[in-house]
Amino acid sequence: MTPIIEPHIHMYSRTTDDYQNMYNSGIRVCVEPSFWLGADRRYAGTFFDYFSLILDFETIRASRFGIDHFCAVALNPKEAEDTVLADEVISGLKEYLAHPRCVALGEIGFNNITQNEESAFVKQFELAKELDMPVIVHLPHVNKKEGAIRSAEIVKELGVDVTKVVLDHNTEETIEISLETGCWAGMTVYPISKLTPERVSNMIKQYGSERIIVNGSADWGVSDPLSLVKVVDYMGKNGHEEKDIKNLVYNNAMAFYKNSPNWKPDFDIKPMDPREFQR
Repeated sequence: MTPIIEPHIHMYSRTTDDYQNMYNSGIRVCVEPSFWLGADRRYAGTFFDYFSLILDFETIRASRFGIDHFCAVALNPKEAEDTVLADEVISGLKEYLAHPRCVALGEIGFNNITQNEESAFVKQFELAKELDMPVIVHLPHVNKKEGAIRSAEIVKELGVDVTKVVLDHNTEETIEISLETGCWAGMTVYPISKLTPERVSNMIKQYGSERIIVNGSADWGVSDPLSLVKVVDYMGKNGHEEKDIKNLVYNNAMAFYKNSPNWKPDFDIKPMDPREFQR
């Protein structure tokens, strides 16, 4: 069985049981982008502590359960309105982007599609361009089409290498916009909000599996770290070819993250005996 890569999942909000279930279901590698922690942070140092936590400790925690864990680091658009703080965080990103476990800059993008969000978006995109790094772009949950159109315009205006950009959280109303840019297009699967395995299946039947990456995100809300497993199961029963399923949960994520020299996934990590864990 082809191992599954979970290319966008917020394991900071998950339990050790989730790691065990992911491993037992065939997930072997994951990427954790930076995200909003549920309350706005007041100091740049709290961002930097968080980046260190996911880059260092979360990688160790994942490996104990047989999963190779990588990260993306950025200022999330939900915290772009405090412009002084945002600029301080962005100016301190390079140290964390240089970490050997960091394979992309992200998530950046839009939440409410404000001018302050766009300013932080562009500054971080320019930083990624300077460092020649892959970028994970967050399409907004509200006014998604408007956010996708503006994100596509920014990609074009900045002259970014589109093979190093994934426009994530697409739905039926934005997938064509994202694919037309030449960027990778992400789909996020949730039990209630976002996409279901059935909707993913229908979209793949219409658009094919090239340049499309599926993820579970799995943050604080009603979410599922086994979303990709359920996509594989549903699509297998719904008549999709094995190559298309493999593209969605392995090949395309491999191709996108290979843009980072730090991307060296180990699919053969063995879970540890919990009695051997050290704090």
